[in-house]
Amino acid sequence: MSSLKDRLRADLTTAIKARDEVRSGTLRMVLTAITNAEVSGKVARELTDEDVIGVLSAEAKKRREAAVAFEDGHRPDRAAKERAEAAVIADYLPEQLSPEEIADVVRAAIEQTGAAGEGMRAMGKVMGVVTPQVKGRADGAAVAAEVRRQLGAA
Repeated sequence: MSSLKDRLRADLTTAIKARDEVRSGTLRMVLTAITNAEVSGKVARELTDEDVIGVLSAEAKKRREAAVAFEDGHRPDRAAKERAEAAVIADYLPEQLSPEEIADVVRAAIEQTGAAGEGMRAMGKVMGVVTPQVKGRADGAAVAAEVRRQLGAA
């Protein structure tokens, strides 16, 4: 049983009792996404905390992208709602890495793989090493941009 999932359920109950509509609505959506992930595929399974963090990261990314889309569509009210939901989800994600920390992880991965002189051809090799290290703690697009920057500079 996932302790993170238990915490989400307990916090949902607390949010409902406190009549916190943003938090309770967001937690309901997240728990639904977790349940959907558990029953997708050929065999239903219980998600580990790491799997739950993956679902939370995906949901947070959806909220960030939707907020940008609503801003572009001149809907600041909806963008604010998406950002509020993203903030609730962020409470359950591990501490996010700073740009400097991402750069350090990428630099170490380039050294480890010996990809320094290969340029952009080594992108997949470096991302394969970096991705498991930053899973749930950094946005994949930011990591990929840093890998591109460092490989391009190499």
